[in-house]
Amino acid sequence: MIQKLSHTSVYVLDQERAEAFYTETLGLEVRTDATMGDFRWLTVGPKGQPDLEIALMELKPSPMMSADVIAQMRKLVEAGTLGAGVFETSDIHKTYAELKAKGVVFMQAPEERPYGIEALMRDDSGNWFSLCQRKPH
Repeated sequence: MIQKLSHTSVYVLDQERAEAFYTETLGLEVRTDATMGDFRWLTVGPKGQPDLEIALMELKPSPMMSADVIAQMRKLVEAGTLGAGVFETSDIHKTYAELKAKGVVFMQAPEERPYGIEALMRDDSGNWFSLCQRKPH
């Protein structure tokens, strides 16, 4: 039986740049940074959620993906077509203002939704995320 999701992947164009964006701009922390030959396993996660790791997977040819597939994936990421998840916050207006001041690109400012208040943002590679403040139960 599945117990929980512990890791998820986000494809990035440059791991060094992504590491800086996710840690310095978004405030996540590095969980794992290990190099195995030509492969770098780099994960980050929210400070208050120690059981989740987001693997920042650099798009470069590997035994699992050919150069042609990588080129196609890079185009999709750069075009902003891939949604990567939802980040939750308890004060979306404050978080929105802080991230916008740090240069985060938002495609949508905070708006009321049936489930709460949501804004849409992009990471440094082009992936988009929802930033959400849930309605109180």
